Amino acid sequence: MLNYPIKFNPILKQKIWGGDKLKTRLHKTSSKSNLGESWEISGLKGGTSVVENGVLKGRALNDLLEDYGAGLVGQKVFKEYGNEFPLLIKFIDAKSELSVQLHPGDEIARKRHDSFGKTEMWYIVEADEGAEINIGFDKSISKKEYLAHLENGKITDLLHFEKVKKGDAFFINTGKVHAIGGGVLLAEIQQPSDVTYRIFDWDRKDEHGNPRDLHTAEALEAIDFEKKDDFKLDYTREYNNPSVIKKCKYFTTNFLPITQNIIRDLSKIDSFVIYMCVEGKAAISVDGNSEEIQKGQTLLIPAKNKSIEISSEKSELLEVYIEL
Repeated sequence: MLNYPIKFNPILKQKIWGGDKLKTRLHKTSSKSNLGESWEISGLKGGTSVVENGVLKGRALNDLLEDYGAGLVGQKVFKEYGNEFPLLIKFIDAKSELSVQLHPGDEIARKRHDSFGKTEMWYIVEADEGAEINIGFDKSISKKEYLAHLENGKITDLLHFEKVKKGDAFFINTGKVHAIGGGVLLAEIQQPSDVTYRIFDWDRKDEHGNPRDLHTAEALEAIDFEKKDDFKLDYTREYNNPSVIKKCKYFTTNFLPITQNIIRDLSKIDSFVIYMCVEGKAAISVDGNSEEIQKGQTLLIPAKNKSIEISSEKSELLEVYIEL
């Protein structure tokens, strides 16, 4: 039952800052406008992924975890996380800038929200000319200085803005202020949490003409006021071989550009493996069972499978798994 690449129905979410690139560039099908997020693989309540293909079609991810456990996610991962899927995988399209925000770490998130924290990384799939992100502060600041700028509506004077282009990658620790800018289409790999503390929203109004809620008090205990240049990720690009973009205790993400048929040995990875296609298209086979993946699509290889074949004339994949 687990001997094939599993594809899930994307969960598409409208956002006040969303656009149309999930449909026009990543070929998501929806009658909705202002699509901001495509949840590719999720076990979160209210947003649980359902299998799109194969003999498991129609089954929810969490049901698969209950039935197959370590066969789906790996022995160590199942021991650590049980029946909770340990990642949330997304594509995000920002037509306009997101709110300036931050996420709490595991301790605060567990205490306040009965949730995991939200450590995450971004891979820039496309970016309009001049597009940028906010990531961190331009200098280390005190809580007093932060609150004074926030009260005076000048918090943006303290923020660090970084221009981005296709292929850039960033790591966002919990507590780091950040915002995706307008014109950015990206892939996001993160802990399974939807907890966000919004601290500034560009004086934007919701669909009812009201300012969106801010979380000033909640953010104070979680925010990192220090300037840290720990966010831009450097990685190599070697055709037909995976190169590490980021390895942390929550996930490992590799960059894998394909130009031919390769056999990928997964025998040393005690984890499910996720492939996100960020350019071109490829076919991934498990035990002769093949599934095509194109730009904007995602596949999950169950942990019990220790070898796969990937074939493509030209594609770029993100390869994601957990090392414990």
